Amino acid sequence: MTSPPDLAAPPVRRRAHWHVSVLLAVLLGGLYLVRRHWPVLESGAGRLAGADQGWMLVGATAALGTWAASALAQQGAVLRRLPRPRLFAAQFAASAAGHLLPAGLGAGAVNLRFLMRCGLPAGRSASAVAVKATAGAVVRLALIALLAPVCPGLLHPPRLSPTVLAVAAGCAVLLSALLATPWWPRCRRALAVVLADIRALHACPSRAAALWGGSLAFAALHCLVLIAVGQAVGLPLPPLQVALLYLAASSAAALLPTPGGLGSLDAALALALTVSGAPGVAAASAVLGYRLLTVWLPLLPGLLVLGLLVRRKAL
Repeated sequence: MTSPPDLAAPPVRRRAHWHVSVLLAVLLGGLYLVRRHWPVLESGAGRLAGADQGWMLVGATAALGTWAASALAQQGAVLRRLPRPRLFAAQFAASAAGHLLPAGLGAGAVNLRFLMRCGLPAGRSASAVAVKATAGAVVRLALIALLAPVCPGLLHPPRLSPTVLAVAAGCAVLLSALLATPWWPRCRRALAVVLADIRALHACPSRAAALWGGSLAFAALHCLVLIAVGQAVGLPLPPLQVALLYLAASSAAALLPTPGGLGSLDAALALALTVSGAPGVAAASAVLGYRLLTVWLPLLPGLLVLGLLVRRKAL
């Protein structure tokens, strides 16, 4: 007898094709922008080569601190004490994996596997990853709300154009459809588990401090990386403005499912810097330097650490 067909396979394949199509569209758009603005990027790379080495060292130190902050936030998302060296190594590996898969799937998968290897059930591990991601998003929004009045006129609310209204209406329709599907009870149960974990974490002051302190340090250190690189290449913008522009651009780029924000973050950040008054060459140099310190230099060592953790069955 032949086995019955897998009815779930076609929807899964359709979702995978949709994600791949969106990813390719964003990457092609990024390549188009690179080709169109290649002279500016080339000049920016030349300017980065002559950047101030002291400020670049500050940026590199801040980039190294982002993994320690990520490890602190992940520890704060679980009540069980995690092994510190492996926790830091897992965050370093997760950062590299996050640059290979879209929408943070790589980093989430590494953290999920690490927590399960530490003895947490799959549900609790997934909840801890979700709690950490939620805390990071809340911290970014809080920092934007805190810095926006300090830098008045720097950020402008989006115009309620027909396109924006159509997108908002589409999101409302999708949310309504989700609430009507059989998946909603499962989503509600998963949300209840996450909320229960959040209450348990905040009943332990040390864990709550680690979660929110690590999330705040992670965002602040990424801002510091861009500020230091900007100082190294002579970016003529105040540090608080650079921090606010980074937070806004990275939050907007998170809506596009590209690996590590490749293309989306670069374009959003360069656009934000130039619109705020920075010369195109200086903005391109700052973005290239930020990417160099946070992505390209740590990528190969991160992948090697990832392979080592897998080989030692820590993941």
